[in-house]
Amino acid sequence: MLHILSAPAWCFQVAATRSIPRVTVPALKLAKSFNNDVIRAVTGRQFESQPAEKILTWALDNFQPKLALSASFGGPEGMVLLDMMHKLDASSQVFMLDTGRMHPATYDLVDRVRDRYDKKVEVIFPNHKDVEAMVSEKGHNLFYDSEENRKQCCRLRKVEPLRRHLQGLDAYVSGLRRDQNENRRDTRKVEFDEAAGGIVKLNPLADWKHDDVWDYVAEHQVPVNRLHKQSYPSVGCEPCTRAVKAGEDSRAGRWWWESDDMRECGIHLGQEEGGSGI
Repeated sequence: MLHILSAPAWCFQVAATRSIPRVTVPALKLAKSFNNDVIRAVTGRQFESQPAEKILTWALDNFQPKLALSASFGGPEGMVLLDMMHKLDASSQVFMLDTGRMHPATYDLVDRVRDRYDKKVEVIFPNHKDVEAMVSEKGHNLFYDSEENRKQCCRLRKVEPLRRHLQGLDAYVSGLRRDQNENRRDTRKVEFDEAAGGIVKLNPLADWKHDDVWDYVAEHQVPVNRLHKQSYPSVGCEPCTRAVKAGEDSRAGRWWWESDDMRECGIHLGQEEGGSGI
């Protein structure tokens, strides 16, 4: 039985090239194996007081080249992290999930990022046979008919492609913030994502506020989705996103026909309900 202890300060300085025995953790559902220092760092609480750049530096030192940023190109958080990671390591990787129903503005931003940073953006697509079967049976806009249909569409177009892609990584970075919605209020800055096979998930902006994000965007001239200026705080698939009204929550425009507690696509929720990924 491996006893998980709080990590000493020196564990954050360990580079990936250091020769350390690698172990698995029986108490966690991990398909990957990590060295003791990484396990202690992830299961401890030391990262909660660390700034985003320090967390990203630790991740690049320990997981590169099997580390990537998961960016939707529909929120400023992902663009902030892309800018940070590129400045720390120009070879840092980023990928996006292309559901086939994205706003043209989102594709425009991908091209702008490629030009600005001279960076490859890896585009991940759903299994076309699964999507064809779903659309043939239930129609193109099935998600408006029921919560079950919407979850199925999100699962086939987003959750399953993400899970397949993450199998080739040891760690990934996301732009989750605790104040985005109720489901995210307990988000840790660094954690094991057991739903993704136990790889490390990093949420360096978990304690950032809305204004912190936009202050960084302005200071560093970070490219963002042009729909943000048209009252779209968060941009997802075109038929599932609308502009928000004055006084509404920032994510009110996502799946607006459902109740607030249902507004997740499933890629950031660890437990599945009936195989939905949500």
